Order: sequence, then C-alpha cells, then structure tokens
Amino acid sequence: MRYDMGRHRISRRTKLTTGAIGLVLAVGAVVVNATAGDPAPASADGADKSLFVDILTVAPNVKKPTPQRKASKGTFTVDCGRNENGHFNPDNFIAQPGVRNGAQHLHDYVGNLSTNADSNNRSLARAGTTCKNGDKSTYFWPVLRINTEEAEPAENPPAEEQKAQRKQAQAADQQAKAEPRVDCPDVASQLPDEIPEPAQAAVETELGNLDGQLDAAEQKVQGGEDPAAVLEPLKGERAAAIDRMANAIDAEADKPQNLAELAPCGVKDQNNPGVANGDENSDNAQAEGTEQEAKQPQPEENDNNELEGNEGEIQRPEKVDLTFRGSPVTRVTAMPRFLRILYGDAKVTTNGPKNARDSWTCSGFEDRVLMNKYPICPEGSKVVRLHDFPSCWDGKNIDSANHRDHIVFPDQNGRCARGFRAVPQLRITLTYNVPRAVQVAGQYAVDSFPEEEHNPLSDHDDFANVMSQRIMWRLVNCVNRNKICQE
Repeated sequence: MRYDMGRHRISRRTKLTTGAIGLVLAVGAVVVNATAGDPAPASADGADKSLFVDILTVAPNVKKPTPQRKASKGTFTVDCGRNENGHFNPDNFIAQPGVRNGAQHLHDYVGNLSTNADSNNRSLARAGTTCKNGDKSTYFWPVLRINTEEAEPAENPPAEEQKAQRKQAQAADQQAKAEPRVDCPDVASQLPDEIPEPAQAAVETELGNLDGQLDAAEQKVQGGEDPAAVLEPLKGERAAAIDRMANAIDAEADKPQNLAELAPCGVKDQNNPGVANGDENSDNAQAEGTEQEAKQPQPEENDNNELEGNEGEIQRPEKVDLTFRGSPVTRVTAMPRFLRILYGDAKVTTNGPKNARDSWTCSGFEDRVLMNKYPICPEGSKVVRLHDFPSCWDGKNIDSANHRDHIVFPDQNGRCARGFRAVPQLRITLTYNVPRAVQVAGQYAVDSFPEEEHNPLSDHDDFANVMSQRIMWRLVNCVNRNKICQE
C-alpha cells in the first residue's frame, strides 16, 4: 500500500477558494508578492492558485529573540516515526472530547497509539506508543493531500482499517473511564529550574521511583484492593523518595520547600472526575459549542479515507521532527503530565486570526515563514510545515475551558507574562516530498473544516504530554544544560 508519495492520484478534485483569505489580508498578515500577474480566480475544476506563492519572492521575516545570560539553549528530540502504522481519524479529544468525526477532517498521529475522540488520561497512560524512548504523548495534525486532475482513485489506507482500530481503542477508553485511577501531584514540574550537577542523578532516579510507585499502586486499586490500604503506604513511599531528592539538592544548594506536600495521592473514579485543574483529564472542560456540535450528525470517512471537501491522496511526511527547545530568557520548568497544548486555529474563519500562526515554508528557507499562503519551493527544496507551540504555563492547570488560557506564547523578546513560567517549547517540523509541478499547479492542500475551504491559515497541531516524570526530567535537564539530546 502506497499513500505517502508516488503517483499522487485522486478520485475527486478539492475545490480551494479564497473565501477566508480576505480576513487575513485585512489584519496585515505576512506580505508576499505573487509569482506573476493577478491571482487566478477560483474555479470548479482546480485549486485556487492565489493561495500559492513562490517562496523566493518572500522576504526573510523570522526574528529570533536575543538569548539572555540565563537562556536555556539545549534541545531534546523524540523519535516517534512518521505514522508508519497508519493511525488516522477525524477526531480531536482535546477540542471536541467525545465527538466522533468532530474535526470533519483527517488527522495524522504519532506517539500514543490509542488517541481518538474518547481518549482520556487513563487510556492515554495505558496505551502503547510509536516513540522509541517510551514517550506516550500524543502528537497530531491535519493530513496534507495532493489533488491532481487525474481521474484514478487515490491510494489512501482503507477507512475500514482506521475505523476498526478506533472502535477497539474506544472500547478500551470506555473501560478505562469506568475504572478507578490513582491521582498523584506532579513533582517534576515543582522542582527548581536549576539543579546542581552532583544532584542530577539522584533526582532522575527518584522521579523514576515515583513513576514506578504510581503504576504499582494503580494496579492494586484496579485489581480490587481497598484504596485506603493502598494510598497510605504509597504516601510513605513517595515521601521518602521526595525527601531523598530534596536532600540531594540541599547538599549542593538551597533545599526546595513544600515538596513534602506533594506526597499524598487520591483515587478518582467516573463519579469524581476533578476538573478544576484538569486532575482527571479536562475532557469535561469543553470549548464553547462542543456539546451542541456533539448532537449534530458528523460526516463519516468514505471507504477511501476521504471526507466531504477533503479529497485526494494523503501525503505521509517524509520526515517528522519533534524537538523541545528552551527559552531565550531563562531556564525552563518541567511540563506536568497530561498538559494539553494547541497550536494554531482550525476554525480561523469563524474565530478570526488571533490564534493563527505562521506555518508554511520550504526546506532551506526557514527564515521566511508564511501564514496565509502555500509555498512553491525551488527545485531540491521541500514543502515544510513549521509548528512552534506556546510555552508559557500558568503553573497550575493542564487545560482550560478554551484550551488556551493555561498556556500561552511568550512575547516577542521570549519573556513569559507575570504569573506564567517557561516550559520546554515543542517545535513540530513536517517535511513533505511534494513534486514541484504539483506545487506550481496549486494541487496540494491541508485538510480542513468545510467552511475553511483549505485555507492555509487554518493549519493547526495538537499535543498532550503523557511522558513519565523521568523522561520529562531528562528533557528539562538536557535543555537547561544546553545539550543536544536525541531519544
């Protein structure tokens, strides 16, 4: 089965129009020059070529903040593959929890193997992963398709396979929701930003012990043991591990305060979800309108994994790069487990361009990034989607009602607003081998909601952190110590 490159055949033509572009131009987005002449008008039998621009006509526009003395300059790259296992679905458990086909466009997944509309903290924590280092985080974005004028069917993965996988995952999700879950405060995100070198190994070891203690306690509770009989010894084990960690730091620097308060844990079940700080999973903190949307019939994928308005051959990225970076201003703090982060806005026509981001460029031209145009790259250069996630966390919540207020972008100088702290910034780089003739003809586009009509400004990305505390600590330690790490 081939659906990442090759003949680029499709069964129907995607109709791209400029309906959403006027909004973008009105707010002064990146100014670009057309390749030649006036933009081609929208037509029923091809893509609107005004959505495409020669990258060579775009002036460099990327400005990087000047690194300060305490900047964290390291990087931590996770190898999670490029969706070789064919994990696709039109769900979004963060923005539209429980709404199957709620995205109305197909998502491409790496990392967590179970992600679908019904995913929750329990199911994500139990699932397998494509990441080589065991990171169970979920990373997903809308697929890119090629839509040529040939009439032969696209070679997409059969939708039946995806629906069967999703049905199996959803059954596991529902079972997970019904079972109790041991809930413990996150320790890694409460540690000091700077840990002395001699204490590094002890901190990593004890965070690993905390991960293991939690897993063992949850197995006992789910196996039917009395929660009270499990939680009391767990509290003692955690207190001892936290104390060893604090003493190791105290031997070289100031002892962290209030860590002992993180030792007690609780048990949550389906009748006690806990939503205030997302302790259970924020699936109940839905975006406005989600409940109403859930009642509406959602479009199903056809047998060729196409949805209404989203047709053509799916392009698997030639390369998926998942890299966490530091702050140009300060050290970074660990992300809490189950933190949700959105990049961009899938409904920019409805919501306006406030949350839209510059996403599109070409390999070798990353100093010029487009917001509202698809790039036409020179020979030898490839189409790139560049997604830099927000990285200033409020220090308390793993989610918020609009899925944005709890984690925001730094200012143009790289500083977080008062009350927010810097966490590692995730950059997802997706590189595609789109033939140049297809680019020039305006025959590739990102999947979108129908009303977006494939507006490149609607490009978006989603991430939920399901790393163990030990992996997250390795990430933070690497970034803060200015190392280049790959796992």
